[in-house]
Amino acid sequence: MRRPMATAGRPRGHPDVMSRSSADAYDPAVPDPSAARRPTLVALLVLALSACGGPAHKDDAFVDAGVTGLLDIELTECFSDPEYSELAGEDVVLYLACDEGADNQSFMFVQAPDGPWDRDAVAELGWDECGRGFEQQWSSQDESGLDFYPILPTPETWADGDRAVMCAVYDPDGRLEDSVLPRSDGVTL
Repeated sequence: MRRPMATAGRPRGHPDVMSRSSADAYDPAVPDPSAARRPTLVALLVLALSACGGPAHKDDAFVDAGVTGLLDIELTECFSDPEYSELAGEDVVLYLACDEGADNQSFMFVQAPDGPWDRDAVAELGWDECGRGFEQQWSSQDESGLDFYPILPTPETWADGDRAVMCAVYDPDGRLEDSVLPRSDGVTL
């Protein structure tokens, strides 16, 4: 038999909350309150497991020129993914020696034309030009196992004259073990 739970100690009470005893556990006529939570729990577990593994995908919103340290990265240099720094109080990227392992490597810069800030146009330019540069160096994502993304200026850096779009290469399955830039003779640096 279901009965209302005591609500005297609760603010404004919860008169429609029903109790469920162990005797009700196998009675299909008595709704199981944990059943409503199961889809949420399953979704959280799937999300947690997907965060632990599987290929990463970085896009033009992953990091931008406003992240501390990014404007210090030069052509061919390796760097970390953005990570919160307690000391800086914000996300930062760090230069990393490629041979010590890194998350990304700069392989090209594209200069956007002057004009008013238009994020969509700059992103399209970045994807197009970085894509061409990627295909010239690695021929394909499937063959190389690598992927790329453009790193865009921000409205603030654009207002300061920044027109550079950095093209970064990364390994969707993990960190780069060394420089992944091919030498002119086709050997990876």
